[in-house]
Amino acid sequence: MIRYREAMREDAATIAALHAESWRVTYRGSYRDEFLDGPVFQDRMGVWNKRLSMPPPNQFVVLAEEEGLVVGFACAYGRDDEKWGSLLDNIHVRRQQHRQGAGTGLVSEVARWCRANYTDCGLYLWVIAQNHQARRFYERLGATDRGGANSRLQRTALSRGR
Repeated sequence: MIRYREAMREDAATIAALHAESWRVTYRGSYRDEFLDGPVFQDRMGVWNKRLSMPPPNQFVVLAEEEGLVVGFACAYGRDDEKWGSLLDNIHVRRQQHRQGAGTGLVSEVARWCRANYTDCGLYLWVIAQNHQARRFYERLGATDRGGANSRLQRTALSRGR
């Protein structure tokens, strides 16, 4: 059974390792191999140390755990953008756990948090164009392509309205 809990500062290394592992597989070809094969973990560790030690008031990081093992995480920022609403900034699930409910559960936890704290705005995310698997996942959850192309890594916005 998958359980969800809010992340704590002590979870930074676990989140960074999962984030780096996911990037190595998913973003090969979008990021330089030297980065993915080298300092990606250290880069993500710096990000997660900062996010979890000095979180802004609108940040929410949730973990999915199964039998004590972190199998996924999501990070969101409430009311991040005037036009788009709250941002689902990261969601990563261990490859072995894909299609077992962890990702859907993480999105549900973020949506629940947004409804409780930011009732006046929708939820959006950016998806790298080549990440077809992620796009299908979000579309199955009801997200639609709202355009708003971002030139960095050819991302497009997917959102679910208010």
